[in-house]
Amino acid sequence: MSKFKMKDEQKFFGIGARAAKGRSRLILFFLVLVWSIIAGSGIAFAMGKSPVSRAKSVDFVPEKFQLAQELYLENCGSCHIAIPPAVFPTQTWQQILENPEEHYSVSLKPIIGPELLIMWDYIKIFSRALNEEEETPFRFLGSRYFKALHPRVDFPESVVHTTCASCHPGAREFNFRRLSPEWEDAP
Repeated sequence: MSKFKMKDEQKFFGIGARAAKGRSRLILFFLVLVWSIIAGSGIAFAMGKSPVSRAKSVDFVPEKFQLAQELYLENCGSCHIAIPPAVFPTQTWQQILENPEEHYSVSLKPIIGPELLIMWDYIKIFSRALNEEEETPFRFLGSRYFKALHPRVDFPESVVHTTCASCHPGAREFNFRRLSPEWEDAP
């Protein structure tokens, strides 16, 4: 086939070099678009199935705070049972985050940067303010919020984070709604 005849056929079918190049770019664009949608859907699905979104925490956690809750659980729940922010007032949490080297007789590596700010936003929203006349509590029995969350419970003299699991069997999964059988139907 001659060169001239091939060009005539390409013009007739609208397949010029520029048209073919343009079509290739269009096909590439659609492939990238489809791939992006599939990847984004996969990520969204995976995030929706994370343990944090299924956690039955004390408070409902809106979607915009779920990443913050996840960071909190990763940082605090990796060493001990993560305590719901509602248990202590905001001022207690502020002291704990600002002074990690004095974390209940343990020196922790400071959390810095955006991770700290994201966690702090979550804790601020889900903890409560301290009254002016109150001292900042650092122990459960010193927190009026802890006592308010447990109105009918007679606690031993010392309550620590591991005590939670005796009445809240799902505490390690941040599920404080599930109670042990003896408390399930308590008045």
